[in-house]
Amino acid sequence: MQQYLSRRVPEAHAMSVPEVNAAVAFGVLTMVSWGIWIVVGNAASESMDPITAAAISYIVAATLAVGYVFLSGASLSITPRDGGLAAIAGVFAGIGFISTYVGLSRGSATVVSTLSAMYFVVAAVIGMTILGDEVTVTRVAGVLLALLGVVLIAR
Repeated sequence: MQQYLSRRVPEAHAMSVPEVNAAVAFGVLTMVSWGIWIVVGNAASESMDPITAAAISYIVAATLAVGYVFLSGASLSITPRDGGLAAIAGVFAGIGFISTYVGLSRGSATVVSTLSAMYFVVAAVIGMTILGDEVTVTRVAGVLLALLGVVLIAR
């Protein structure tokens, strides 16, 4: 009984909001940030050259990322393989970033943002076809429903 009492949550916390999982908190922060980014990026791509807008945005983002590395105390130990993988990821992030801004300057923010948000479908298909992730009915149905969602939003 003593062990139970010493582990028990104090009454003041018993009615409080449960602690949010860090992954969920960062996922929500990402969702909100990217949602705001696409709206502001759309305005920027309509008022100036979209490639210049993308470059300015990327410079600011890179500055924030580098600052976060130093402020967070992240490890600066990098192997050639790890650095290469991060660089390749950066190439594709840059291509996606630029193509988003150019797409926004030529079309609807709703369509461009919805299609760009479908990156998880590409990752899921690569995972299941190349990386050996298990192919399940649920995963295939999820991919198909996501694609249906894009079609419905893009109409």
